[in-house]
Amino acid sequence: MIKPVLDSPAASAWPDQLRASERQQQQHYDNIAADYEAHYSDEWSLEYRRRFIYEPMFEGIDLMGKEVLDAMCGSGQTTSYLLERGAKVTGLDISNEVLEQFQARWTDVKAVKRSLLDSGLADNSCDCVAVVGGLHHIHPEMKAAVREIHRVLKPGGYLCFMEPHTGSFPDVIRRVWYRFDRFFSDNEAAIDIGRMQKDFADRFRLKKAKYLGNIAFLLVLNSLIFRIPPGSKRLISPPLMKLEPLINKLQTKFTSCFVVAQWQKKT
Repeated sequence: MIKPVLDSPAASAWPDQLRASERQQQQHYDNIAADYEAHYSDEWSLEYRRRFIYEPMFEGIDLMGKEVLDAMCGSGQTTSYLLERGAKVTGLDISNEVLEQFQARWTDVKAVKRSLLDSGLADNSCDCVAVVGGLHHIHPEMKAAVREIHRVLKPGGYLCFMEPHTGSFPDVIRRVWYRFDRFFSDNEAAIDIGRMQKDFADRFRLKKAKYLGNIAFLLVLNSLIFRIPPGSKRLISPPLMKLEPLINKLQTKFTSCFVVAQWQKKT
């Protein structure tokens, strides 16, 4: 079982000493929780996640019986996949609203209301930490979050993540869109994966990285952003989901919408 650090001074300070980026993240997801749930937990969004995010993200990793932290877990979409793979899951999120949804959905799964910058978990207590689209929400504290992930991972444990990345044409569009859309927080920004790898080369070994995401990522998974009514997704999703893997074969870093990566903590 992933153990919390019960006597941590930082733990006793929660939540009065949240950093500005943490409060911004908390308020943002409390505000959009209902809309987010409607668009990201329907059957087509979950199927997209399974096929094009989770399968490449956890490829080759045996999760059976492993202690996995679903960091920035939201209402538990990733937890569903992890439980199917036999993992022992702990969900962690800073948002009151989404964590209530998580606990209602997964009554037997431990949920921790903490920030990823200060998880309150014990050193070397996780076999794997999964982050799906969370790190780009916590600028300028992303390095602190990765250091915290490193602390809680066991030697040889995995950090598996999916994030929008810099150096792509979709990111050029995204930067403009971020400025005007209420569904984005002011401190969101794509991840510079090359810079991130250099910064943590002494702590993590890069196992794999894949650049993916095209038309179904935009219109099926991100129907909220494109204001596509959830009810219409049953009509548009089947053909778009068939196109996605065909286009993925031609993807480059420049054309892709996101990166999925596996990092392994050095022993």
